[in-house]
Amino acid sequence: MCGIAGYIGQIPNSYNCLETMVREINHRGPNDRGIWKNDEAGIGLAHARLSILDLSSAGHQPMHSASKNFVIVFNGEIYNHKNLRSELDSHSHINWSGHSDTETLLAAIERWGLEKTLKKTKGMFAIALWDKRSEKLSLACDRIGEKPIYYGWVNSHFVFASELKAIRKFPDFKNPIDRNSLALFLRLNSIPSPHSIYQDIYKLEPGQIIQLHA
Repeated sequence: MCGIAGYIGQIPNSYNCLETMVREINHRGPNDRGIWKNDEAGIGLAHARLSILDLSSAGHQPMHSASKNFVIVFNGEIYNHKNLRSELDSHSHINWSGHSDTETLLAAIERWGLEKTLKKTKGMFAIALWDKRSEKLSLACDRIGEKPIYYGWVNSHFVFASELKAIRKFPDFKNPIDRNSLALFLRLNSIPSPHSIYQDIYKLEPGQIIQLHA
């Protein structure tokens, strides 16, 4: 189990912000933590890693694609990533750096695009993908919704994370309790997607992709 977090927007002390957010979900990935940010574009990504498929530094996240255009943080497991690698290798030779399914995802996205790649993918996942050329962030969740992503607005900043408590660590978080979500909890004993307990914060629905330009 890993964890992801990040934001879009201009904030001071961006590295400290990401470090604070990812520290809250460190239990999801105790082997390694990683941070990538671009203050000019106003984007930051953080990852807490539990090493499974690739125990080496080649599996470190946030991870860049071979072209350096895409940056990804990924939580989950792609069950058919070896088959995807074989299909990618049948089209062109790829100099793989390691054995992680994250690297497989990035190579597939570069060749087929995000939506087609996810249609070919079997697994459980939560993905945050930054496209440097278009300055676009994509969030995606598996078809069952096994790997959660919470997202929304804290003041004028777009934030996301695997758990709400990481979002609560974003600077000046003061989003009030959503009374409609509270009523849902009292009636259903849970809060169904896309709602969360906080106003302006949502849970990505199963199989959903959302995209936001910086």
